[in-house]
Parts: sequence; structure tokens; C-alpha cells
Amino acid sequence: MEITLNRVVGAAGFDVQTYEDVEADRTATLPAIGVVLVSSIAGAIGAGAMDVRSMAGMLFVMVFSWVVWVLLTLFIGGTLLPERQTKVDFGQILRTTGFSSSIGILRVFGVVPIVGKTIFAIATIWMLLTFVIAIRQALDYSSTARALAVCALGWAIHVILFFGFVRVMA
Repeated sequence: MEITLNRVVGAAGFDVQTYEDVEADRTATLPAIGVVLVSSIAGAIGAGAMDVRSMAGMLFVMVFSWVVWVLLTLFIGGTLLPERQTKVDFGQILRTTGFSSSIGILRVFGVVPIVGKTIFAIATIWMLLTFVIAIRQALDYSSTARALAVCALGWAIHVILFFGFVRVMA
């Protein structure tokens, strides 16, 4: 448990070694999924889901859209825009991006009057930035700009899907 907490803090703090550790540690897969689930629950609460139905719907959408983003990023970064040294599999991307979502736990404060929406927005942007670092490390990129491009493209598709699902469920 202490290792997972250290990794949560390290990932939120952009610690490159944390991302390298979880990329290589196959036993970190379940903890990474757990981080995504906790972050998604916090995001659903912070976004205003107050009953079981809306919570379940938001949780499903957040986790599903994250999986889609991870798969898009794996395809874009690993197939369309790899560097010579890029060697990656789904587990590596899942673990690094799973832990990169750790700062999203702060989105639970989205319910706080006056400052909640700001906290939610800052945590979401922070998550995007940690996702870039996770992708850079998982894909063994030498360039943060390339990782940013891969993430931006995958994120744009992810956002379209996320808001499409939210609209359908509303």
C-alpha cells in the first residue's frame, strides 16, 4: 500500500522515475486501475453526480473514455508516431496513464461552493499534463513535444466521445 501511495504522489508530481517504475512493474497494473477508478469516482462527485444512477453513469463514461484514450494513444504513439526506440504494450500504457490520473482525485472538491469548479478545472488540466509525461515515458520518447502531440490528438477524440456519451445519457 505504501508503494502505491508513493507512486500516486510521484505521478502527480511529474516524477519521471515513478513512471519508469510503474511502466516496468507488471504487478502495478491492478493498483493503476484502482487509481483510475478512485479518480473517476472523485470526478463524478466533483462534476455533480449525487445519486446512484448519475454516479454509475458518470463513472462508466469516465472509465470508458479513459480506456478509449489509452487505446488511441497506444495506436497513435506506438504505430503512427513512434521513435526508433519505442517499444510499448497495452500494460505499460495502462500502468503509466493509470497512475497519471492520480491528481484527478482532487476533482472531488468540485462540489465546494465558489472555488469548486476552479479546483476541478485545475485538477483536470494537471491530469492532462501528467498524462503527457506518462506517455513520454511509456513510449520511450526523447521529446515531450511528440508526447504532447500524441496526447492532444488522442485527447481531442476522447473529449468528443466523452461529451457525446454525456449528451446521450442526459
